[in-house]
Amino acid sequence: MTSFWSLWVIVLTTVTIVGVTWILFANRKRGPGVGEKTTGHVYDGIEEYDNPLPSWWFTMFVLTIIFGLGYLALYPGMGNFPGLLGWTEIEQHEREVAKAEEKYREVRDRYLAMSVEEIAHDPAVRKMGMRLFSNNCSTCHGSDAKGAYGFPNLTDDDWLYGGSPEAIKATLINGRQGAMPAWGAILGDQGVTETTAYVLSLSGRDVDAEVAAAGAKHFQTYCVACHGPEGKGNQALGAPNLTNGIWLYGGTEEQIAHTLRAGRNGKMPAHENLLSEDKIHILTAYVYGLSR
Repeated sequence: MTSFWSLWVIVLTTVTIVGVTWILFANRKRGPGVGEKTTGHVYDGIEEYDNPLPSWWFTMFVLTIIFGLGYLALYPGMGNFPGLLGWTEIEQHEREVAKAEEKYREVRDRYLAMSVEEIAHDPAVRKMGMRLFSNNCSTCHGSDAKGAYGFPNLTDDDWLYGGSPEAIKATLINGRQGAMPAWGAILGDQGVTETTAYVLSLSGRDVDAEVAAAGAKHFQTYCVACHGPEGKGNQALGAPNLTNGIWLYGGTEEQIAHTLRAGRNGKMPAHENLLSEDKIHILTAYVYGLSR
């Protein structure tokens, strides 16, 4: 917080407390010679008197003000003043996390010593993995892990980089950077149309045979290096299989043409510095079990 906003908070808080205190004590008693006063309000024939607060009520307000002053002295609340106790929510969070880590580390270490295949269907591991997935993965892959436009479905058996425990763990640890180059400038509009037809034909779609044949030549020239001569992809490169009808960015003619023309870029962030080794192991087992 800058010095300006720190001063703003201090002044505003101080003025509020002083003002509330003054109002409270200024209305504590009537002045000398002042008789019964009314507010001027009448409800069903009952006239409302303008009397001071009862003593117990007044005392509660005073105690509240004293509590507020004590709180502001001990804890952060007056701008950049850290409070006499030096408490911060970050430190408290870190202490609680460290306590939880110590409590559950023994359990996680036991699972870390076992293979992913062994623990993938353990109910306790599934519960822990589900929580880890919800906190770290569901934003992109969805709470049901079925993915979305541009984010892979983790519940089927189609994997860009492989679905083995080793491949999944490598993805979690190191992340992935997928890149489909843009071919629009090289192929031209006609070339994009022809290659789109050929790609559609790879998954059994009805297309113009002559247009697809022209697209096959483009495919063998520009696409075969990543997707293979039969279009079945290459998990070492993260190149998708184009023959199974499963599409990360959509499989309509327009969407495929856009992919060819403009390219695609996908990023799976690395979690090596976000999750401990045992948590990554458990999360790997959870993701591995989603498709089995």
